[in-house]
Amino acid sequence: MPETALSVAGLTQYLKDLLEEDPQLQQLWVMGDVTSLHNHVSGLFFTLSDSEGMAAMKCVVWGSLRDRLIQIPKVGQQVCVLGSVQLFTKRGEYQLRTLQILPMGEGLQALRANQLKARLAAEGFFDPARKRPLPPYPKQIAVVTSPTAAAWGDIQRTLEQRNPGVRVLFSPAIVQGDLAPASIAKALARVERDNRAELIILARGGGAVEDLDCFNDERVVRAIALCERPVITGIGHQRDECLADLVADLAAHTPTAAAEFAIPPIAQLYQAHQQRQQALTRALVRRFEQESQHLQSLKQRLMELPAHSRPLQQAQTRLHLCQEKLAALNPQAVLERGYALARQENGALVRSPEDVSSGQILTLQLPRGRITVQVIQDQG
Repeated sequence: MPETALSVAGLTQYLKDLLEEDPQLQQLWVMGDVTSLHNHVSGLFFTLSDSEGMAAMKCVVWGSLRDRLIQIPKVGQQVCVLGSVQLFTKRGEYQLRTLQILPMGEGLQALRANQLKARLAAEGFFDPARKRPLPPYPKQIAVVTSPTAAAWGDIQRTLEQRNPGVRVLFSPAIVQGDLAPASIAKALARVERDNRAELIILARGGGAVEDLDCFNDERVVRAIALCERPVITGIGHQRDECLADLVADLAAHTPTAAAEFAIPPIAQLYQAHQQRQQALTRALVRRFEQESQHLQSLKQRLMELPAHSRPLQQAQTRLHLCQEKLAALNPQAVLERGYALARQENGALVRSPEDVSSGQILTLQLPRGRITVQVIQDQG
């Protein structure tokens, strides 16, 4: 046996040390397609293969790290794996001990969008409680879109048809490409500074999904949230909502629909005005009838009050008694019974013979008239 011969265990251990101690292999990114997947209680086991099928390697995410993955991969998905190389001496196999898995291509974009959505949702941007009601009859509406977009023409025609008296303020913006997010945010801020519009429509016509990426940009979401007036979005046609739709006060599927939501048709306004007039007339008639009936009821009660009011009857009885007492004490009634009142010249009543003297002139007050007499003899 050659002196340089190695045992299987010795060679395997040498390779293990060589691989696992190499700094470049302790933490590296590997890109490939997931061709098999087995989610076991001890860990997540999957195979990462070259897109051309020329090579493959086994990967594992041990149970303690599985909950930290951003996303669980799927068979057929292209991913980028962060991990370190391990070699099992008993089987002579190496595998990638995985620390993190990121989707590639559209999956990576979706992941980033979901992360941004979750972060903005945590800040309360999508809370239904913060959405504001639209003004029922706005007189001035601002439109943010591209001047060359079909959406601008659709909105103008719709608003003109529904209510030609509404004033439309245009704030141009780029709505596609890398420059679009900053341009849209600037256009919205321009409307806010102008401070005339009661409502904002942010619109873009249909297009490919990638053409609408600017409406998932954080700058656009924050610009919409900062608007002091309600915002309606009309972006694309019949698709999943973008982040701009979620933060807006109302999301429409098309620019035309956004314009229809913004203002009611003038015929509807006229009909509503007529209905309010009719309702007001009916209310006034009902109120007049109710008040008339109430007045008649009060009149009837007033007429019946002497016959049914016990306090009034008691008061009338007391009044009669007082009248009888007053009549009994009336001096005129005493005179009617044959008495007379004698008064001296100064008007004082003669109450006894001592009050007069012989020859004094007195006035006698009778029940009907007065006479003047002279005292002939003092009987005091």
